[in-house]
Amino acid sequence: MKDASPQTIYLSDYTPPAFLVEEVHLTFRLNPKKTRVISKIRFKPNPASKSRDFFLHGEGLRLVSARVDGQAVEPELTDEGLTCAVPDAPFVWEAEVEIDPQGNTALEGLYMSNGMYCTQCEAEGFRKITYYPDRPDVMGVFTVRIEGDEKVLLSNGNLVAKGDGFAEWHDPWPKPAYLFALVAGDLVNHPDRFTTRSGREVELNIWVRPGDEGKCAFGMEALKKSMAWDEKTYGREYDLDVFNVVAVDDFNMGAMENKGLNIFNSSCVLASQETSTDANFERIEAIIAHEYFHNWTGNRITCRDWFQLCLKEGLTVFRDSEFTADMRSAPVKRISDVIALRARQFREDNGPLAHPVRPESFVEINNFYTATVYEKGAEVIGMLKRLVGDAAYAKAVDLYFERHDGQACTIEDWLKVFEDATGRDLSQFKRWYSQAGTPRLRVTDDFKDGTYTLHFEQETPPTPGQDEKAPQVIPIAVGLLGPNGDEVVETRFLEMTEAKQSFTFEGLGARPVPSILRDFSAPVILERETDNAERAFLLAHDTDPFNKWEAGRDLARDGLIEMIVNGAAPDDAYLDAALTMARDDTLDPAFRALALGLPSQDELAQTLHERGHTPDPQAIWDALETLRHARAEHFQDLAPRLYAQYQVAKPYAPDAEQSGARALANAALGMITRLDGGAQAGRQYDSADNMTQQLAAFSNLLQAGQGQDAVTRFYDQWKEDRLVIDKWFMLQIVHAAPEDAAKTTEALTQHPDFTIRNPNRFRSVLGALAMNPAGFHHAGGEGYRVLADWLIALDPLNPQTAARMCSAFETWKRYDRERQAMIADQLDRILATKDLSPDTTEMVSRIRNG
Repeated sequence: MKDASPQTIYLSDYTPPAFLVEEVHLTFRLNPKKTRVISKIRFKPNPASKSRDFFLHGEGLRLVSARVDGQAVEPELTDEGLTCAVPDAPFVWEAEVEIDPQGNTALEGLYMSNGMYCTQCEAEGFRKITYYPDRPDVMGVFTVRIEGDEKVLLSNGNLVAKGDGFAEWHDPWPKPAYLFALVAGDLVNHPDRFTTRSGREVELNIWVRPGDEGKCAFGMEALKKSMAWDEKTYGREYDLDVFNVVAVDDFNMGAMENKGLNIFNSSCVLASQETSTDANFERIEAIIAHEYFHNWTGNRITCRDWFQLCLKEGLTVFRDSEFTADMRSAPVKRISDVIALRARQFREDNGPLAHPVRPESFVEINNFYTATVYEKGAEVIGMLKRLVGDAAYAKAVDLYFERHDGQACTIEDWLKVFEDATGRDLSQFKRWYSQAGTPRLRVTDDFKDGTYTLHFEQETPPTPGQDEKAPQVIPIAVGLLGPNGDEVVETRFLEMTEAKQSFTFEGLGARPVPSILRDFSAPVILERETDNAERAFLLAHDTDPFNKWEAGRDLARDGLIEMIVNGAAPDDAYLDAALTMARDDTLDPAFRALALGLPSQDELAQTLHERGHTPDPQAIWDALETLRHARAEHFQDLAPRLYAQYQVAKPYAPDAEQSGARALANAALGMITRLDGGAQAGRQYDSADNMTQQLAAFSNLLQAGQGQDAVTRFYDQWKEDRLVIDKWFMLQIVHAAPEDAAKTTEALTQHPDFTIRNPNRFRSVLGALAMNPAGFHHAGGEGYRVLADWLIALDPLNPQTAARMCSAFETWKRYDRERQAMIADQLDRILATKDLSPDTTEMVSRIRNG
């Protein structure tokens, strides 16, 4: 195990590698306990480096032999790697090491998943395979020979030779080691083909375990749509003869973009109407697109160092969001993205784990695969596109591909192509990459003699390590509505660059109602005094779908805050506005379903905290339950009509039209269940022919306290399907009453199908506890103890997953003293654990001390 207190790594300390790699030849002789890896690597001195110190990363390796230019050498070994005397000239390094894939429970490097060999090398897993300069700015051409008895032997690139017990692969495109991949196992493929716009025939395969072949068709269609979209929208064509995707059960992440050989968590590629919900289908489509898009934004152009992670991830998340918006509903996609951003990234920005989109330092890079890097990174790309315009954005991105293909780049390289293509100075915009925290945008207005003025003031609160914040460039999309609901000023982009700035609109006949931050044009918190009448007006008349949704959300949130703080009754203004919106058949059903969603428990807790109140998780849960019941009564005539109207009679398809209809019907079912005790949900459960309908019914039965029979029936029906059983575990905990959540979790950890070694199963149980805030934060503190117990147990097996799940504790300081004391005790107990991993040590320390 590495030192539990490794040094902090700083962006400012970057130095170029002493040696560069020209060619890599690897031979794998597979054995579950004793795999031999033979490497032959051609190095050359790096003229950009003053150093000639030869260091190769390596962890958990048994070195069998090493040679330099054919001569045996004895390197100096440490727990982190080796050093060796080498010529100050091109030379060939050869080494043979032995590794233990079966014993690799961390799921980094080469490991085994139910008898199948697979790899995960991002960020620093390749050093667990062989000795190598494991950093993203060292790129080489790889040739790989795999020797083993497995039916299928896969690696990156094109297959160049195959025979009895071996396969050889060659990837002609230089890549860093983190993009290396190997898979070997008794797999079957779902094949297809794609013809690129230049006429290249590409062989496509999704490789799965026998029995999963029937769950590949949707993923394959999503892959082909992604390839066609990237050609049409970004001019990017695929560049190998084959593209392979492999479904793996045991995987820490969602998926990995290894060049030509994408490895996917099974939950992110396998789909059928019987086992997957509409949301699963949409997620799979987006993740397949995301990993494919990395072929250019991440693989062909990669990161110079891990501080530049947002360079590939932020841009690729933005691209996959564009793709989903084109494939489905752009407004619904935008609203869904903002809901997720506020739930995860705003929470991160406002707590001890806050960090810039490009961090200045890290201890363990695995802990910086965060919502800030991914989702806020994507928002920064979106702002840049809004500021320069679509045409200039396309011109700059083309220049990026042309200038930097085959290179390992930085944020400075990315912004420079925009400056060169547009003539803009982006030095102030760059602050979005260097300043942590969510800016607050305060707005006031006045109207006089036909001139309407909006006054803006921006402020970003202090975050760990950053007390002072400079003004940022904020694109603010604004439209103005007249008293009758007509749009008197269409969407206009205001570019805010100062701490305080005003903008005027002239020639207006009456005071308008402003629609500010349309389409959520910047990731900021908008603060403006308004009232329910204006919100109801915007909900009824705003032409911007996002702000229409936002008006309803604000009505619901502020009404709930009044219920929690002052004991108010459910707000009639919200109930009436929601009813009017829901019965408007001119609106997209998917939009109406989203608009009927209520603020989450965590969002309400954060709002209370920001307004100077100490959130009480039980009071928040009670208020939400009260409002849901009041809304069900308010909708008692409309809900049955919506439920009947939006039943889908056509054969199942996970497309936008059907998914939206089912979403609205199931929103209505939730209201019906609160009045009929689950009778309609029971009928839907019995008749469901797809997982969307069955799971919605199951959830409603659990919510109504009528789910015990369904729990048994659901398990008996799906006990052989691991991904569906993940849902079964999760829903029982998410829908448990607050007082029952911890004991339900503990009981399910004793179920024979629970395993600590599979990340999906672990997250479906312990992650679900954190998804039930009133239960996790129940006054007795049992939720804290249960999660801490299992994180301590998981850490020595899989520190990546353990560290990431520690974020359940990140908001601890906003709660009352009693809860803070109980959480502090658990954080201290985790930190006191002997041989705690660096991953978990860093995360818990930042949470505890932030």
